[in-house]
Amino acid sequence: MLLVTLFNSLVVVLAISIHYEFLFRMTLLVPKLKMKHRYRIVLGVCGALLAHSVEVWIFAIAYYVMHHIPGWGELQGAFNGNLLDCVYFSFTTFTTLGFGDIQPSGHLRYLTGIESLTGLVLITWTASFLFVEMQRYWVSR
Repeated sequence: MLLVTLFNSLVVVLAISIHYEFLFRMTLLVPKLKMKHRYRIVLGVCGALLAHSVEVWIFAIAYYVMHHIPGWGELQGAFNGNLLDCVYFSFTTFTTLGFGDIQPSGHLRYLTGIESLTGLVLITWTASFLFVEMQRYWVSR
């Protein structure tokens, strides 16, 4: 159980670190670009979506690894045991959509709950970042 907790913590720290670095790099890059303000916002949205996709893949790889380690839990239901099923499950979990066609069991359930909470926080962080960027570049009327 301790090893699973450490593994889950590592996955969350990695996802948060990736998100921070994406937002930080965009904060440095966007003001230097010679383009219209509206395109800077679009670039920010695209960068944020890319960051979220990378984070979802990090969780998906963790699900894949945990599913294949005996005693760490498994994914059941409409799950074929491949990485793309883990990515699909991770996207539905990260966004808290949760179709319910794939269900976690065992210790893997804890990572599912942590991913939902992490996804909620990171999506909110992105919304705040984009709001600040819009305020910076949009002229008040």
